[in-house]
Amino acid sequence: MAEIIQINSNTWRVEDGMVRFFILEGTEKSLVIDTGMNTPDALDIAKSVTSKKIELLNTHADRDHISGNAAFDTIYLSPAEAENYKHAGGNECFIPVKEGDTIDLGERPLKIYDIPGHTPGSIAILDINNRVLIAGDSVQDGNIFMFGQFRNISEYIPSMEKLLTFRDKYDEVYPSHGSFPVNPDIIPKLIEGAKEIQSGRAEGKEIDLFGNKVTLYKFEYAGFFGELK
Repeated sequence: MAEIIQINSNTWRVEDGMVRFFILEGTEKSLVIDTGMNTPDALDIAKSVTSKKIELLNTHADRDHISGNAAFDTIYLSPAEAENYKHAGGNECFIPVKEGDTIDLGERPLKIYDIPGHTPGSIAILDINNRVLIAGDSVQDGNIFMFGQFRNISEYIPSMEKLLTFRDKYDEVYPSHGSFPVNPDIIPKLIEGAKEIQSGRAEGKEIDLFGNKVTLYKFEYAGFFGELK
């Protein structure tokens, strides 16, 4: 059963096993960011903590982030994520968002940044007034999936470098997996680790992951699941 944890007066995180999602409330409406892996009742969960109109924004469309999407009337998603969304069982009924867009919940503007790599349409959300970055799976201290369809480590590296260009605008990162929250100082380490993998300098070990033979590259700060070498 999902656990609802209040972060502050208008922000909640919902722990759904090995993944989490978020509920943000403004003065005019609320926004759910992702809907977990085992929470088809994500909308009802949001209604239990906020009385404002509720919309949904997906950081990306992997299956463990969209289990409750079907209940929402308004869904924001990067158009670059459409194929992945369809592959995961979603439909084409979403409002496209892109780099530079702002979703204002009422005295709570959220700015969108494209960060492809983990998936083609992965996005990060800057909660401007709270100085928080919500970055989906891309920034975490767990193991980041970078194998199989839709993954591209060559795109991931410049996406993480982009996050550093406005590092002065956020103090914490809210990840979908791993510890909560994480310090933004992990981002340069993720860049270095990804570069080591890309160059062939990183050492990994073969493991079985959900029936897939993959390489786990484990660093002291996080890990990456990559293609089997």
